[in-house]
Amino acid sequence: WNLQMRSSRPRSLFHFEHDQRLRRAREAFVAAVTEERRRVTRIIDGKSVAEAIQAEVAAKSLDFAARVGRKPGLATILVGHRPDSATYVRAKRRAAEECHFVDLHESLPDNTSQAELQEIIRQLNANDMCDGILLQLPLPSHLNERAAIMAIDPSKDVDGFHPINSGLLMQKQECFVPCTPMGIIELLTRSNIKIAGAHAAVIGRSNIVGLPVAMLLQQRNATVTICHSQTPNLPEEVSRADIVVAAIGKACYVQGSWIKPAPLSLTWASTL
Repeated sequence: WNLQMRSSRPRSLFHFEHDQRLRRAREAFVAAVTEERRRVTRIIDGKSVAEAIQAEVAAKSLDFAARVGRKPGLATILVGHRPDSATYVRAKRRAAEECHFVDLHESLPDNTSQAELQEIIRQLNANDMCDGILLQLPLPSHLNERAAIMAIDPSKDVDGFHPINSGLLMQKQECFVPCTPMGIIELLTRSNIKIAGAHAAVIGRSNIVGLPVAMLLQQRNATVTICHSQTPNLPEEVSRADIVVAAIGKACYVQGSWIKPAPLSLTWASTL
């Protein structure tokens, strides 16, 4: 027993010291990588880009009014009383007002029927003072969103959700593009981020963000990988990308360890 204790003590001490050295080495490595990423990281100021775009739109709006003899008109349709939807619509109306648009707002009760909603849309389609229609989604559960979107005149579908606009986007034709994907492209372009030749990983495949942004990146000569819930070994796919777009509506989903040094990571989020 004494012999066993004498032989085990140095061995245990050795293992303890070895573990401590490994731990310190790991901590030093992580600190070095973190510092390097901090050194090469540039936080893109989305707010300043948005303000610049809004100023440009306001100037174009005034030019439109001078040429046409009226201000551009933007219609927003809110069905029901969801607090988040009401917040989004208020933000859209405020931005439109700041850009010198005519505010054409329709606020409908929760029990609005499909026929009543589509009649409002028909009237806005026929209204020469209305240049764009924004239907706030989601709609109450008893309403058919697809039918409502299909009822919007594609030439006024400024959300870019109508199948005609989606198809034109796929064919690289001029069309209305969903705002978040287009905003991501504007953010990259105005921040002098090179898209051509980059490998982009898009996490999410929704019709609103994931698929359109993947198409826009591809049209600008990026090599695009679309990742989703069934993608095997997602961290490995992300680690190969130069540009990462997380479009799944879940904060902090992409881990820092997935990102290779000095890529660009964009997370779709809404802050109003």
